[in-house]
Amino acid sequence: MIPDPIGEAVDWIRSGGLLAYPTETVWGLGADARSPASVEALRRWKGRDDSTPISILISDASELPGLGFEWTPVAERLASALWPGPMTLVLQCSGEFARGVARSDGAVGVRCSSHPLCSAIARRIAHSGIGPITATSLNVSGSPPALNRGQAKEICARGDASVRLLEVEGAEAGGDTESTVIDATGAAPEVLRWGALTPEDFEPIVGSLR
Repeated sequence: MIPDPIGEAVDWIRSGGLLAYPTETVWGLGADARSPASVEALRRWKGRDDSTPISILISDASELPGLGFEWTPVAERLASALWPGPMTLVLQCSGEFARGVARSDGAVGVRCSSHPLCSAIARRIAHSGIGPITATSLNVSGSPPALNRGQAKEICARGDASVRLLEVEGAEAGGDTESTVIDATGAAPEVLRWGALTPEDFEPIVGSLR
C-alpha cells in the first residue's frame, strides 16, 4: 500500500502525468490546468477537440479570487447552496491557464466536489504550487464516462502510461450521472447541461431554469 497516495498523485500531476480520480458523480481525469504540455496530453488521450473548454477542480470557493475568477450575485447564491456538490459553475476568469481550458470568451468551468478523496486532491494541489487540475470526465470523447473503479481501470489500460489511477484501496465514484453545468457569467443563470442536479434543486435558489 502506498503510504501517501494523495502525495503520490500530486507528484504525478507535477511530473506532467494524467490522474484518474473518483468524484461524487463519475470518475474524473486530472491534469495540471496551467501546464500547456499536460493539457495537450489530456486532449490527445481523450481525442478531444481543441475548441471544447475544460473545467477545473477546486476544494473551496475561497480559492476563486486568487485564481482570477469573477463572482456574480447569482454565482454566489448557487455556490453557497450547492457546493461542494455535483454542479459545475462557468464563471468569467482573468487567470492564466493552458490554452483550451477557458472558453473563447475567457470563462472557465469550475467544479467543487463533495467526494472526500477528490476534495483532498484539490486541497493538496492548491498548496503545492501547481494546478489547479482539470475536472473533465474519464473517457475517450464520444464514449461513456467511467462510472466505477473497474471501468476506470479498463479505460486507463487502453491508453498509454501517462494515465494513472488514484491508488487508494476502495476508492470509488458515487454516481452514474455527470455534474450539472450552469453558466453563471451573466445576471441570470443558464443551464448548459443537466446532470446529477435537477430543476427542483435550483428552484428555491434561483427559480425556474430551462
